[in-house]
Amino acid sequence: MENPVNRREFIARGSLLPAGAFLGVGLGGGVGCPHASAATPIKRLGGPKLKTSLNAYSFSKTLNDQLKGRGAGTSLFDLLEFCAELDFDAIDPTGYFFPGYPKVPADNYVNDFKRRAFQLGIELSGTGVRNDFASPDKAKRAADVRHVKEWVECAVRMGAPVLRVFAGPQPDGYTWDQVAAWMADDLKDCVEHAKKYGVLIGIQNHGDTLKTADDVLKIVKMVDSEWFGVIVDTGYFLSPDPYEDIARVLPFAVNWQIKEKVDGAAGHSKTDLKRLVRIIRGEAIGAIFLSRPCRSVAGPKIMIRVPG
Repeated sequence: MENPVNRREFIARGSLLPAGAFLGVGLGGGVGCPHASAATPIKRLGGPKLKTSLNAYSFSKTLNDQLKGRGAGTSLFDLLEFCAELDFDAIDPTGYFFPGYPKVPADNYVNDFKRRAFQLGIELSGTGVRNDFASPDKAKRAADVRHVKEWVECAVRMGAPVLRVFAGPQPDGYTWDQVAAWMADDLKDCVEHAKKYGVLIGIQNHGDTLKTADDVLKIVKMVDSEWFGVIVDTGYFLSPDPYEDIARVLPFAVNWQIKEKVDGAAGHSKTDLKRLVRIIRGEAIGAIFLSRPCRSVAGPKIMIRVPG
């Protein structure tokens, strides 16, 4: 692989942060921990723990090449080997790169994957699915709710603590508030199911219905669960100052995706990592994902994870 991501360089920058800047996710509820809603910023405890995790989407083309029979390509097992060789701590095996997706993978596949990950010392930092909770078609949304629930249970089998979901594109002919109302109901249904299995649901802002911090925070308040949080995508806050939006949603982050470029209202610009670090240093976060160029894959996405 040419021009591999220099994870040590990023970690070195992270080491300049004061103690307590990068902390794990603190969950409310349970023994000795008072109940907290998602409308309350997540309480973080402990010292800085910075870990690296590879998002399988980094290898989207080669993974799909193998899944669709377009050549040797790459398998999720190959990515485990890659993570071990480059000294990654974890991997996010995105759901749609498992054989047979959207169906959940067979038990033997999941078990073999977990066993190999353990042998290589690689953790699973999360997984994710495709869904559209902004669709005005109630039947389609109901099917996606069932899909998310199935993958919540699969996440448990994998040992993945977080399941990433999307909002979906804003449909024509409906107000944002109308869409948000049915979206929140569907998310609540998913979150209640995920809570039974001890899995967090994280919604990712993706420049769709969730374009700004205001959009994201409204949904967080509407769902109002300690088992629901934000996967902060730094590349998709379509606002005049994306960094301000990032800072506002940061207290509710359960995972982050830090991309090579920021796509704000003014267009594309290279991510200002120094400014981003200044924002992060005052708040503990659940997970960080760093995206940088890589010639051997299409649209690479490298994740830097801060575990809970």
